Amino acid sequence: MTIDTISARTVVFHELGGPDVLTIENLELPALGPRDVLVRIEALGLNRAEALFRAGTYYYQPTLPSSRLGYEASGVVAAVGAEVTEYVVGQEVSTGPNIEMSAAGVYAERVVLPVESVVPRPAGLDAVTGAASWLTYSTAYGGMLETGGLRPGDHVLITAASSGVGIAALQTAARIGAIPIAVTRTGEKRQHLLDNGAAHVLAAADTDVVAETRRITGGVGAQVVFDAVGGPGLAELSTAAAHDGTIVVYGWLDQRPMAMPMNWPLRVHGYANMELSATAAGRRRVNHWIASGIRDGVLRPHVGAVFDGLDSIRDAHRLMESNAHTGKIVVKL
Repeated sequence: MTIDTISARTVVFHELGGPDVLTIENLELPALGPRDVLVRIEALGLNRAEALFRAGTYYYQPTLPSSRLGYEASGVVAAVGAEVTEYVVGQEVSTGPNIEMSAAGVYAERVVLPVESVVPRPAGLDAVTGAASWLTYSTAYGGMLETGGLRPGDHVLITAASSGVGIAALQTAARIGAIPIAVTRTGEKRQHLLDNGAAHVLAAADTDVVAETRRITGGVGAQVVFDAVGGPGLAELSTAAAHDGTIVVYGWLDQRPMAMPMNWPLRVHGYANMELSATAAGRRRVNHWIASGIRDGVLRPHVGAVFDGLDSIRDAHRLMESNAHTGKIVVKL
C-alpha cells in the first residue's frame, strides 16, 4: 500500500525556543516501506526530553527548519508494509523506541514508523494510559534493574520522584521487593508518592537528603541511586550511596557540568533507553515486564493531566515546564 498522497496535521518547529515555537502544519506522509507501519495516533505522552529538544539543549540537535517532535504515543495500526508480520491493521499499539524526533516525531494525527519503533499496547490500557506507559516503565526497568542491578531488599534513592518516570520507578522498585526512597522538592506530594510505592518520602527543600538516607538505611546508604537531575549536585548525592553502590543518571534537569563523585568504590552509569530498545530481545523484555505488571495491577500508569487536541500542545508544554504536575501529561487527539 502507498500513502504518499495522504497528509496529516503535524507539530513542527522552525527555530529553537519555548512552547510558542511549536506550530501545526499539514505534512505529506512518506510512502509506506516494506517494514513500515502507519499508525493513526489517538494520544501523545509528553516527555521532558521533548522540551529539551525543542529548546536545543537535548543530547542531539533538531534539524531545522521543520523539525518534528515527540517520542511516545498510542494509536491503532492503519496499514502495514508488505514484509510486516508483527502487526495487523486495527491492532492497538504504542510508540517510543528508536525514534529520531526531527524526522519521525510522533506529535501528529498519523505517522509512518519502522516496525522497530512500534510496540504492542498492553491489554486493558486505553489510549490515554497507553501513551503514559512505555517510556516511563522502560526507563525505570532498564535503568534500575538491568543497568543498576537493583535486587529485592535493596534501598533505592529516586530523585524527581513525582515525575512520570519517578512514579514508574517507585512502582517498579516496589514490585521486585526493593525499598524505594522518594526525593521530591516539597512535601506537598508526599501522600501521592506513598500511594505509588514509596517506603519513605524526603522533601529536598527542608531535609538533608544524604543524612536522612543514611539514617533510613542504618548508616549503610542506598545500594542504587536513580537520578534524573545530574549537575554539580551529583557529587553530594553520591554520598547517599552505599559502599560499592551504583548511581544511574538517566536525566539532566540540571544542565550544569557534573562533578565526578569521589567516594569510591562507586559505579556511575549514564542510562539512555536506546541501549535497551535497540534490540528485539531488549524490547521483548520491556514489553513483557510492562504487560505483566499492568496485568497484576502493580504497575499503574499515572496520568497527571489530559489536554484535548493537537492545538493544545503549547499549553501542555507550558504545564510540563512548570513542574506543577505529577505523573504524565497526555494530549488526546
